[in-house]
Amino acid sequence: MNPYLVDTDWLFAHLDDPDVSIVDGSWYLPTMLIDGVPRSGPAEFDHHHIPGAVYFNIDDIVETGSTLPHTLASPETFGPLVGALGISHNDTIVVYDGMGLFSAPRVWWNFRVMGATKVVILDGGMPKWLEDRLPIESGTAPIYPKLFEARFDKSKVVSLDGMRILVEKGDMQVADARPAGRFSGVEPEPRPGIRPGHMPGANNVPFSSLTQNGKLLSSGELEEVFAKSGIDLKQPIATTCGSGVTAAALSLALETIGHTNHVLYDGSWAEWGGRSDTDVVTDS
Repeated sequence: MNPYLVDTDWLFAHLDDPDVSIVDGSWYLPTMLIDGVPRSGPAEFDHHHIPGAVYFNIDDIVETGSTLPHTLASPETFGPLVGALGISHNDTIVVYDGMGLFSAPRVWWNFRVMGATKVVILDGGMPKWLEDRLPIESGTAPIYPKLFEARFDKSKVVSLDGMRILVEKGDMQVADARPAGRFSGVEPEPRPGIRPGHMPGANNVPFSSLTQNGKLLSSGELEEVFAKSGIDLKQPIATTCGSGVTAAALSLALETIGHTNHVLYDGSWAEWGGRSDTDVVTDS
């Protein structure tokens, strides 16, 4: 049993628990469409969400002044913003998203790195909730703020300067969650001005290889995925992706199989590939 996941039966049974905070962390890439229209996390939340849920916008709960997408907020910023959503650091925080498992791990990681100890993800997310024909709400309900005491664990995050050192010395494996085409450099990056390719020595562990039907694979299957990608699970790992979202899914997968010696490169490829003074490797 994965300690970082709960199923729909569990959440339905605990919908009214006062110390359970339900968080919709849905976020989508511009290429994710429904009937030809780009998906929108806020719009979908307004249309339907799990009863009692609040919306965590990863584009809003960020570090003030950052030019990079989704930059992890400082504890001084994070605490008041999520407290205003009615979430306490002592709550059991259940995160879900509209894809089943895509952006929820990023929100899960945000809470964990800020000191919340009881954070889980709804297995299968909103698609599974709807499939099970469980109740939904629309619109917004009153929110009663709580105190969220953010306790930042800096050991779980690596900066650009730190990443330069890791790449130069090769002291830590780099697991990149982007699709294979973007990793190799044969496909362009979706953000303008970002060079294609990957960091020297990095290994490609595409996010899509971690899930099936919107659910995280089993521990044994995840171990096989990392092994086939050339990752030694006995050694430390830095996770990265395009902008820090699916890198958190790698972090979730690593925690699931008991690997705790890992960090997340928050700037990810949006930062590394967007500079002219970083080394980039392509397969073309």
